[in-house]
Amino acid sequence: MSTASPSNDGRPERPGHADALPEYAERVLEVVDLIPPGRVMTYGDVAEWLQEGGPRQVGRVMALYGGAVAWWRVVRADGVLLPGHELRALAHYRAEGTPLKEAGRAAEGHLPRLDMRRARWDGGEHAQGHT
Repeated sequence: MSTASPSNDGRPERPGHADALPEYAERVLEVVDLIPPGRVMTYGDVAEWLQEGGPRQVGRVMALYGGAVAWWRVVRADGVLLPGHELRALAHYRAEGTPLKEAGRAAEGHLPRLDMRRARWDGGEHAQGHT
């Protein structure tokens, strides 16, 4: 995640202008901007939407530039919260009403997981004519 400065809506601004980002990175960030509050896409979902790259490439973009978008909305397919950012992501999920599965007592750290069946977003009305 980048450390870009916050914009007026509380999210960091993308560094520089559109030309400053690699084209693939810009396309990934554009997809992330489409994900509604309370919903998520997996790294693989984003790659499939773009019909280019794969989960690792999307993950790399998110690691380098994800601070410029709602990074918590791009997740692992198993619903486990992003290691090292669990509490920040959890605060966003709770604020947005993202469906969660509460952790059992045996779960390490007692952190919930995302309820992927309910939280996963397939693009909805934006699916037509995507990039």
